[in-house]
Amino acid sequence: MWEDLFHQIDDKLAELKRCRPLTPAEVNRLQSEFTVDFTYNSNAIEGNTLTLQETAMVLSMGVTIGEKPLKDHLEAVGHRDAFVYMLDLVQRGEPLSERVIKEIHSLVLIDRREDSGVYRRLPVRIMGAATTPPEPYIVPKKMEELIAQYNEMKEKLHIVHRIALFHMLFEGIHPFIDGNGRTGRLLMNLELMQTGLPPINIKFTDRKRYYSCFDSESDMVKLIADYTLEELDRYLNILQ
Repeated sequence: MWEDLFHQIDDKLAELKRCRPLTPAEVNRLQSEFTVDFTYNSNAIEGNTLTLQETAMVLSMGVTIGEKPLKDHLEAVGHRDAFVYMLDLVQRGEPLSERVIKEIHSLVLIDRREDSGVYRRLPVRIMGAATTPPEPYIVPKKMEELIAQYNEMKEKLHIVHRIALFHMLFEGIHPFIDGNGRTGRLLMNLELMQTGLPPINIKFTDRKRYYSCFDSESDMVKLIADYTLEELDRYLNILQ
């Protein structure tokens, strides 16, 4: 069903690997720009009110934006720190695990230390979702099973297909009381980058399409594939 998309991604990734390597300064520039854009969009999807320009000012200059909640500033800093930590995990080739998930979440939820990196202790409902996340006492077992299932997927599925499935299952479990969406999108990029693909940035303006994809595996795969191809083309255009 998605073979053509996967072939395009694989071909473009191979082409990217054949290009001259970026200098450290070029890599830092691209990563800095992406970090701001990714932080803005991922946080905005969850209701953060900082604009893209305000997010850049908070992250680059440490300024406080008047009339904007402290929570929004902390979310920007926490997401940035989580992305930087994720880059370190990629450099070390750290495999996805419950420990990694909790560590990333602990940075994302910097404004709520009592809940950061801790599986939820309360039942939750997801607005508009067809199913209800599991009861709190089942969450640790569900997360253990999810990691095992994901490791099995590595032998059978294309990277885009398996992270689409992982993202849907992770958000369905909703393991944390808050910060699941931001953590889930960071985990997608962790796995993409582990295979040499560039990270993707699901746009705030595309949030309705993104939310609707949780009802369809096919739509989620297509969404992630489209964003991956977009980023591959951007990198190839820069290098060429």
